[in-house]
Amino acid sequence: MIIIGDKRMPEAAKKKLSDYGEILPFETKGIVYEAISGHPDIFFTRSGRKLIVAPNIPETYRKFLSDRNITYVTGKSNVGSQYPATAQYNAVITARYFIHNLKLSDENLRKLCSNKESVFVSQGYTRCNLLPLSNRQFITSDEGIYKALLKKDFDVLFVKANGILLPGLENGFIGGVAGVYKQKFFFMGNLDFFPEGEKIRRFLTKSAYEIIELYKGPLYDGGSLIFLVEEE
Repeated sequence: MIIIGDKRMPEAAKKKLSDYGEILPFETKGIVYEAISGHPDIFFTRSGRKLIVAPNIPETYRKFLSDRNITYVTGKSNVGSQYPATAQYNAVITARYFIHNLKLSDENLRKLCSNKESVFVSQGYTRCNLLPLSNRQFITSDEGIYKALLKKDFDVLFVKANGILLPGLENGFIGGVAGVYKQKFFFMGNLDFFPEGEKIRRFLTKSAYEIIELYKGPLYDGGSLIFLVEEE
């Protein structure tokens, strides 16, 4: 298994994460502002086993994916230096739903999700602020997303983002601290250091998720973790 993660995530988290697969430490220079320059969810979107990548990711990452038989679709729009050009791929996709500010979504990403029900939210940084558990269960740190998903009668937990580390900004966001693979929920950090960590523990436990905390420290917003399975 391949795991795409910010190259700058704490070394202890990288070490533990490497027990579960080969890490692709991701970084870019001169494309977006520094705080999110290594965030996978700015440049990649996963839909099931399909991966869509921004056309202006460094070529070394395309080669890495190809060498490991990871198939991908290239988006139409380059990621730009400032919002909203930084948010074109920052969507949440489940088996049934495509959740994003649809005014900003990359054209090829919309095509890839044409068979899904679209859910509009005003927050362009959707994946940064939203953790999908299943088709109808989510954790978010954005009030607008929270209200929009409640209208769909989804099961949504809202938590404040206070205490999440994102170097260069006042705080990070809940979507950026974790990644999900099957019934395992991987956190870059420990929920004991998060003011609403116990709420998250209860929410995940009732849904039968195994919680894996990658290091003993505050939650770190690394732009999520993306888990990819190599083709046979």
